[in-house]
Amino acid sequence: MLFRGAAPALVTPFSETGAIDKAAFCELIEHQITGGASALVVLGTTGENPTITSSERSELVATAVEYVSGRVPVIVGTGTNSTAESITFSVEAERLGADGLLVVGPYYNKPPQRGFEAHVAAIAESTSCPIILYNVPSRTGFDIDLETILNLANEIPAVVGVKEASGDLSKVADLIQCRPAGFAVYSGDDEWTLFFLALGADGVISVVSNILPRMMNKLVRAGLEGDLTGAAGMHHSLVHAMRACFLDTNPIPVKAVLAHLGQCGPAVRLPLVELSPRKKSMVMAAVASALEDEVGILDSS
Repeated sequence: MLFRGAAPALVTPFSETGAIDKAAFCELIEHQITGGASALVVLGTTGENPTITSSERSELVATAVEYVSGRVPVIVGTGTNSTAESITFSVEAERLGADGLLVVGPYYNKPPQRGFEAHVAAIAESTSCPIILYNVPSRTGFDIDLETILNLANEIPAVVGVKEASGDLSKVADLIQCRPAGFAVYSGDDEWTLFFLALGADGVISVVSNILPRMMNKLVRAGLEGDLTGAAGMHHSLVHAMRACFLDTNPIPVKAVLAHLGQCGPAVRLPLVELSPRKKSMVMAAVASALEDEVGILDSS
C-alpha cells in the first residue's frame, strides 16, 4: 500500500505565456505537505495530463520528486489509451524517482476487460513501480469491472490499489470485502469520501485538497480512526466546496480558486478555457465558508 490518507491530485500551474510555472508548482506541493497530505499525485486528470508534452512531463515529475525529497510518496499518472505510450511514460517516471504510478482505464478505444488486464500487465512488466488503477468512467467511457480489479490485484503484485470514481457504492463494498490483504481502495470523488471510509476504504485522491488540504485531511483522518461522526461533520463543512470544483470541467474551477488565493494562475490549456465570470462568482460563493474554516484550522494548529 502506497499510502493511507488524503492525496491531492495536483493541478499543473501555467505562467501567462503558457509555460509550466515551476515556482508555483513547488509552492503548491509545500502547501499540501504542510497541510497533512499523505501522498501527492502528479499528472492526473486535475493536472491536465492530456495536454502536457513529454518534455514537460519529465520536468514536472523531476521537480516534484526533487522538491518533495522523500517526505511523502509521489505518484505519477502514466496511463493513456495507448499501451506503448503508457509504458514509455511509466519507465520515465520510474527513472525520475516516482514512488508509484496511476494507470487510468483507457479512454475512447473502450477495450474489453481482458484487454485492460493485458494493458496493465504490460505496464507492470516494464517497471518495478507500484500501480494504482484509476476507474473514472465519466471521463473515459470505460468502466473497470469488479472482477477485473480483483483479478489484477490478485495476479499482479505491483497492482496495489484502485482510485474508484464510478460512484457505485455496492461495487465499492464488494471490492473492500473481497480485496486481497494490502490492496488499497481510494475514493476518486471527493463527495463520496465519507461513504468510502465508512465502508473501510483507505482514503481519497482529491481535487478539493488543492484548496482545502487541512480540512480534507482532517475528514480522512477522522474516518480512518473510526470517528465517523467527526468525519461527517467535516463532510458537511466541505460538501459545497466539493461540488463547486465541478461546476465546470475539472480543473477549471479549482484553478480559479487557487488564482483568487494567489497560489497560481487561472490558466488552463485548450480545449479547456478559464472559468466564466458568472461561474466564478458561483464557485467563490460556494467555497467561501470552507476557506474560512481552513484558515481556522491553521490558526489553531
